[in-house]
Amino acid sequence: MIWHPDWAGVLTGQPLQWIISGFLTTLYVSIIGSVLATLLVVLLLALRLSNSRVAHGGVAVFVSVFRNTPLLVQLLFWYFAAYGALPQTWRFYIGDNHPWAVFPGNIAWLTPEFLCAAWGLALFTAAFLVEEVQAGLNSVPKGQTEAAVSQGFSRWALLQSILLPQALTNAWQPITGQYLNLMKLSSLATGIGFAELTYQVSQIESYNAHAFEGFAVGTLLYLALGLILGALMTLLGPKRPQRRPQGMLTETPKDGI
Repeated sequence: MIWHPDWAGVLTGQPLQWIISGFLTTLYVSIIGSVLATLLVVLLLALRLSNSRVAHGGVAVFVSVFRNTPLLVQLLFWYFAAYGALPQTWRFYIGDNHPWAVFPGNIAWLTPEFLCAAWGLALFTAAFLVEEVQAGLNSVPKGQTEAAVSQGFSRWALLQSILLPQALTNAWQPITGQYLNLMKLSSLATGIGFAELTYQVSQIESYNAHAFEGFAVGTLLYLALGLILGALMTLLGPKRPQRRPQGMLTETPKDGI
């Protein structure tokens, strides 16, 4: 028996609508989660670089908890425990229909699933991002800090003008990897009923048994989204200064001079 893939079964009709909706949902939750994660990293770095031991301990606990527990467990906690603990009026408001809370493509963002997925992904990713940035800061030679302090740089000016630009340059590739992981890990949000790409592709198998074609298209969309986001991060990220070739550092003496 020869099996022939039926791509029309996933690229037309209802399956195609599911795939488009899932792709847009994955894109939006990745963007929102990345923005939240970035803001959290700024806050965590400010606490870590402060002189407060309590702040240092709080950041250490945060990083330890979120790095060492499974993301799916965290998402389940935010959805079933934390969201359920909100005041009833808040839950009724979030669960209500809000025409203004809709992204292009008819993707509602003011829903329990979207909010919990974006928040959970942001917290999980921030715990890794802050360590990547810290590693970048640690890679800056201490002599530069000492030289800046001797020139009268304030703590904020030192961080803003000298340490942070070099730290981000040194750690930009692993930082980019963490943002890409956020996009890929959004597929775990299907565990809380979040209708992202993996969830929508899974529906196709039950709808018309085109599992191979559906997951093949889903895989290609994840790949395309990852390549695009990675290229944008590389394009917008800090650039390493070009080093002069070793032979150009010293001039070759000329005859007779």
